[in-house]
Amino acid sequence: MEITWLGHSGIKLKGSKTIYIDPFLTGNPAASTTPDEINEADVVVVTHHHGDHLGDAFTICKKTGATCVCIHEISVDAEAEGITTEGMNIGGTIETKGVKVHMVQALHSAEKGDPAGVVIEMDGKTIYHAGDTGLTYDMKLIGEFFKPDLSFLPIGDRYTMGIPSAAKAVEFIQTKKVIPIHYNTFPVVSADPEEFKKRVGDKAEVIILNPGDSYDL
Repeated sequence: MEITWLGHSGIKLKGSKTIYIDPFLTGNPAASTTPDEINEADVVVVTHHHGDHLGDAFTICKKTGATCVCIHEISVDAEAEGITTEGMNIGGTIETKGVKVHMVQALHSAEKGDPAGVVIEMDGKTIYHAGDTGLTYDMKLIGEFFKPDLSFLPIGDRYTMGIPSAAKAVEFIQTKKVIPIHYNTFPVVSADPEEFKKRVGDKAEVIILNPGDSYDL
């Protein structure tokens, strides 16, 4: 599976299917691509209704015919625009196009519905995207129950976990690998990923990417 960080919280997973998570590209100074450059997608996952996560999800779905997987309230809006959607809620699981998505808790806010994290299963790999969240003890359950191979955790502070909390989250989740996200897009979420890597130590492999960089899992 090829994993690409698009900048901010945006992720592209390319395996047997192509998945975009939180594709905030338009208006994102750190974005490595634009919606115009995206011509293929099977599933677009949105963790919550904030502009820097919903982003270009609807545009990409309309252009590619991808299914939008999201919380119920976003799904209603997507359906009204003619988008194929799989609405769900925290604790639920859906399967679409051979991709399994579990919606898990996140501690944050949202303009519509609730914020969430997602656990995605594809091609025998399990990926956890925490969305925007503070540190929560429920992450222990995510680790125990799903045993993610790789996790995406926000480290930018102010609106999400900062580095100390994110490092503790790694311990809770017991993830094998972690990629820090949601940092250095704007000055208010500045963070040093090398400091995060230092704090995590040998608890997990920390993979630091620049926007547009890829990692093969």
